Amino acid sequence: MSKLNPLNYMPTSLSQSRDTRQTIHLPTERETSSIPRGDTEANWEYPSPQQMYNAMVRKGYDDTPEDAVESMVAVHNFLNEGAWAEIVDWERRFSRGLGHGWQACRRGEEGFLEEADRIASPRDVAAPKLLRFQGRPNEMTPKARILDFMGRMYPAKYGCEPPFDRHDWYVQRRTLDGQTKEVRYVIDYYSAPPEPTGEPVFYLDVRPAVDGPTAAAERMMRWGGDFWYRASGARVRETAS
Repeated sequence: MSKLNPLNYMPTSLSQSRDTRQTIHLPTERETSSIPRGDTEANWEYPSPQQMYNAMVRKGYDDTPEDAVESMVAVHNFLNEGAWAEIVDWERRFSRGLGHGWQACRRGEEGFLEEADRIASPRDVAAPKLLRFQGRPNEMTPKARILDFMGRMYPAKYGCEPPFDRHDWYVQRRTLDGQTKEVRYVIDYYSAPPEPTGEPVFYLDVRPAVDGPTAAAERMMRWGGDFWYRASGARVRETAS
């Protein structure tokens, strides 16, 4: 049995060898992500199509269509880049503390985008890094369970398929005083109806895990601030003035 890498809970050595049952050639080149590692100055690398195929066969997915593996790797990489972009967006708001986070959230998502260069400039805080991650596809997050229950009760309003995957990403946050802090993010991966062209559609729900009061406050500030800003008519009053 292969030893697991504690940074991603995958076998330490991902084989690039062609499987004996394989009928077509799969590339062995690995793409470098935009996601900084926490243990080196390099970025994380995505698995090659050959490694992806070998991993799926090892997990028992013997019916994996070989000619679809390259597309699967492309979708995998695209989704993880999107997840990291969402995490960076959270960190831009809260890496400098809750006080700064409230300033970033008080005018909702639209207000943040308008003022992002002023209130969320990263020049005085180091960029976040990904320390490690873990796939947990068989463990639904509390939020996903609630949404699944609401979808069963009120399918017309909340109906959707449960997430097809879940990841926990452990991020290194560097604060204004130079200290580092580990922040766990949870990511639910959902599929949506395809585009009219047949292209698949996915969306991600990325947020800090509620491992303590700070993370709970961050979530309330961001989502509550956006809801209140829109519901109170603040945008309309600002436009009128």
